[in-house]
Amino acid sequence: MTLVCFAVKAEAQPFQQLARSRSQVKTLLTGIGSHNAERAIRTALNRQKPNAVLSCGFAGGLRPALATGTVVFTADKETGWEPTLLAAGAQCARFHCAEGVATTAEQKRALWQATGADAVEMESRAIVGVCREQGIPSAIVRVILDTASEDLPLDFNQLLTAAQRMDKSRLALALLKSPGKAGALLRLRRQSNAAAEKLTQVLAGVLFGASGQR
Repeated sequence: MTLVCFAVKAEAQPFQQLARSRSQVKTLLTGIGSHNAERAIRTALNRQKPNAVLSCGFAGGLRPALATGTVVFTADKETGWEPTLLAAGAQCARFHCAEGVATTAEQKRALWQATGADAVEMESRAIVGVCREQGIPSAIVRVILDTASEDLPLDFNQLLTAAQRMDKSRLALALLKSPGKAGALLRLRRQSNAAAEKLTQVLAGVLFGASGQR
């Protein structure tokens, strides 16, 4: 069995629909951030140890050449997934795991210069760390949602609770204060839907072969 982890439903939904009838694959929603991810993966592994674990979802681009919709990855050799990922058009990448969302191009540029990483996200370090601790092969497979030169429409860090869950009331208040951001948020939602579909296509090829493609 392979365990495929996502932080939130928006990242996971297309893959969950595809994998619903596949007994050899299970999905796990960990929640946002390293603390939630570590707690969720430890609980899941205590229940059942998989053969391999994937940490999946969205990432912000740090390397300027990475376009929205590009799938990037790093994989333990034991998984045997690297050739299939490369054949699917995914690119090898270095990841930086941040404590918060990098919301501006300036922040992403500073992270790129400081870390040399290609992409930034918030959960994989915890997931991969627990897997290595328990001797389970793992991989990070992420899709670029926002590019290095792109500012997000809102500071999403301000919309998260202390437990790093999205607070809908804070989002509504932010839109009331800045109604002009609504259009940019809708574009980001469309962008995220397309990115999640692209990620699912790549994961399907890796986990299910050609028959997994929709």
